[in-house]
Amino acid sequence: MSDELTISVPEAGRRYFGLCRNSAYAAAERGDIPTIKIGRLLKVPVKALEQMLDSPRKTEAA
Repeated sequence: MSDELTISVPEAGRRYFGLCRNSAYAAAERGDIPTIKIGRLLKVPVKALEQMLDSPRKTEAA
């Protein structure tokens, strides 16, 4: 687990999913990356992201 409480959206996308900057922001917009807004900043709470990754959600059957 990281010592950081929050990281930037591009950093979260790169570190956890291998995404480029634009893809990371798109994933955050869809809700695939949890975010909190602090003033004008959009940050990713590391603990929430790691908890989300530890408990994968069910996918819809096509």
